[in-house]
Amino acid sequence: MEFRIMGPLEVRDDEGRDRTPTVPKHRDLLAMFLLNAGRPLTVERLRRLLWPREGGDRSDSLVRGYVGELRRLVGKDVITTVSGSYTLALGDGRLDVERFRLLVDQGAYEQALALWRGELLEDVDPEGERWVETRRLREELEELRLLALERRVQADLDAGRHRELLAELRRLTKQHPLWQRFRGQYMLALYRSGRRVDALAAYAVLRDQLDGGHAIEPDSELQLLYHRMLHDDVSLHVSAGPPVLLPPDVAGFTGRAGLLDQVIGGQVVVHGQAGAGKSALAVHAAWRHRESFPDGILYADLRETTAPAAVLEDFLRWLGCPAQAVPASLEQRERLFRTYTANRGLLVLLDNAAGEAQVRPLLTSCPTVVTSRSSLGGLTGARRLSVGVLGDDEALDLLVGSSGRQEDDGLRRLARFCGGLPIALRIAGSRLAARPEWTVDYLVGLLEDEHGRLDRLHVGDQAVRSVFTIGFDGLPEPARLTLRGLGTLSAPDFADWVTEELGGHAETLVDAGLLATHGVDVAGQVRYRMHDLTRLFAREQPMPGVLDKLAVVVLARVQASRFSLVSGDPGTAVATTDIRESVEWLAAERAFLVALVADLHAAGLDDGCWQLGHLLAPYLERHRFLDDWRAVAGLALESARRAGDGRGEALILLDQGDLHLAERQWERAHEVLRPALETFLRLGGTRDVHHVRRRLGRVHLELGRLDEAERALLTCLEGAGNRRDAADAERVLGAVLRRAGRLDEAADRLGAAVGHLAELGDRHRQADTLLDLAAVHLAQAAKPAARAAAEQARGIAVRLGDRLLDAHALLALARVNRAEGAAGRARELAETALEVFDRTGDRQGAANVRALLAGI
Repeated sequence: MEFRIMGPLEVRDDEGRDRTPTVPKHRDLLAMFLLNAGRPLTVERLRRLLWPREGGDRSDSLVRGYVGELRRLVGKDVITTVSGSYTLALGDGRLDVERFRLLVDQGAYEQALALWRGELLEDVDPEGERWVETRRLREELEELRLLALERRVQADLDAGRHRELLAELRRLTKQHPLWQRFRGQYMLALYRSGRRVDALAAYAVLRDQLDGGHAIEPDSELQLLYHRMLHDDVSLHVSAGPPVLLPPDVAGFTGRAGLLDQVIGGQVVVHGQAGAGKSALAVHAAWRHRESFPDGILYADLRETTAPAAVLEDFLRWLGCPAQAVPASLEQRERLFRTYTANRGLLVLLDNAAGEAQVRPLLTSCPTVVTSRSSLGGLTGARRLSVGVLGDDEALDLLVGSSGRQEDDGLRRLARFCGGLPIALRIAGSRLAARPEWTVDYLVGLLEDEHGRLDRLHVGDQAVRSVFTIGFDGLPEPARLTLRGLGTLSAPDFADWVTEELGGHAETLVDAGLLATHGVDVAGQVRYRMHDLTRLFAREQPMPGVLDKLAVVVLARVQASRFSLVSGDPGTAVATTDIRESVEWLAAERAFLVALVADLHAAGLDDGCWQLGHLLAPYLERHRFLDDWRAVAGLALESARRAGDGRGEALILLDQGDLHLAERQWERAHEVLRPALETFLRLGGTRDVHHVRRRLGRVHLELGRLDEAERALLTCLEGAGNRRDAADAERVLGAVLRRAGRLDEAADRLGAAVGHLAELGDRHRQADTLLDLAAVHLAQAAKPAARAAAEQARGIAVRLGDRLLDAHALLALARVNRAEGAAGRARELAETALEVFDRTGDRQGAANVRALLAGI
């Protein structure tokens, strides 16, 4: 059933047949139910509504009889009974009033007005005085009808149907003479129909009515319309609806799913490096939310129009302010703009902002999106979204979409050359789309040459170089020099101290979109990252002498940090906190320092290369960064040989011997240690000779040549010139004696080494030696002594913050617990150690743990 009460009462069944009751009391009863649809009505309430003048003096059975008869007419399920009350239960859309409200809410004004057949229940309650519900609902529906009329008329005006509207608007202004919205629409229809004088006269009529009867002026919006007509503002002839000044949406927009829904709402700064796609993201988000802003979207490119006053004038004109009414001063334009935008459904998008001063005058209560290379920290109330490069999958999707090519390995290589930078990906994709005869591999081949890569990343008037040039040209000269210096480096990121050494201005480069902040590292330093394409741009104007300068500074800093790990002064003790800070600094700088070794080697700065490589060896060994160590040692050896530095070559061979020992490649270790020993013997370096012989003793030990190992190490002990050298020899000799089954002697040697290292403050080697001692005590079945040594080693590891050393200590404690019969605790400790070994790539440590677990 469908029920209609807007106009005469009417009921129609699902086939459209008229089922309207004809008996007056049936009609009255149905009208009451429809006016109170969904609300329970008691028999007493129905009696009073049906016979209001008689005080409801009728029997309950009579009311129930009418209800029963009405049920037979409209359906027994339509009127339900609960606890002695009756309720009209209609499905969705069964009552025209409900449909009317819904359509108005949805903006379907034509459809809503088509439901209007006259005043509510005009045949049942013509005067609207029988029931209070009639009068109340009539007032609500009339307001909704006028709102729907007003908005439908506005849509017709926006569509250019002003002449067709004249008769209807004339009638509406007569029916509703004080409804100012209709008056303004009538004036606009007259004006656009070439009847400017009539439009001004229509305003004068309203003004006289208000002034004579109410002593008030028309509202400000109507006054503004009048003044625009008075000055013959030609923009009034445009029937384009609310201003939407956005550039076209980005075709094939890809990725940024996590950011898109965060762009719109309040004041938002979308910031990031040059070419990251900030504008594309903001524009795409604005188009997605177009329907949420019925009064329009204002857009300005602040790179093209830099003066806020000029932007404000443009915005005011688009919002309807006559040219003659735009104030001269910036402050007055700000106030007027805020007045115009107040309480409007507007979005403002300010693209390519250079700084806060450019943006601040343009901020209002409306949602505002600002794109900038800078995060614009001075806009304290804004929310910030950082836009970086695209991930591998998103970058590939963008290339596929912009090139029209199928996904393959060639496109993946092309994406890597673009470094995930959206502008580079779009340009590369567009080049392929514009040159269908080109294969992807052909373009990849063109881009392989770094020196010409930026030249080839262009299509038409679009070029990657231009986005870097914009930022570079706006830099002060000192910041330009810093960028050129940083371009010399190949490291993926670098700390603030590096930028300071090269002149500072890192934050200036970040604001220009040429550097990106990369967080704070474990040493508490701010780190920065430069995109590979930005680096190529910076290298086009190289800075001579940068690597020489950095090499001097870095060697001093690494030497200072290395001192805490392997003191060059055998008599100096180092505090644990110094060691931990040194480890943290080296951990933060490892990738930078490894890359710097390669940079120095490539630049032919051989002394700096091999010296830095040698200084890094103890840290890389301690934390088992074997791949980095292998690369560094190889480059350092080449540099030492190119420099003709015999001692430098021998030191690097010594480092390579340590590397092969860490890799358990005993023969290869022997191969590089022998020539190192020969060089040191020739040069007469006593300590250097001692260091090589100690390592050769370790090689003999691992190859099972225990007698040779013991002789070599005893020779080292005899020639040891200080406690450190003696401790190092004692430790390896202890390992030899343990392997030979001479446990008491091994314990004595290792105990002596622990004492020397403790006095020297060499915490790492002290802990290593304690672990060797714990193993000897376990072999002696001295479990308390083994536990004491292992726990002491673990305490040192924890204080140093050395996770790998801690894992070795946990393994030692697991062995102690197994020997004590605490299998559960042993397993728990071993599994914790295994996690660390697996995470750090220590295969030998992991193998030792698994062997222990297999035996528990």
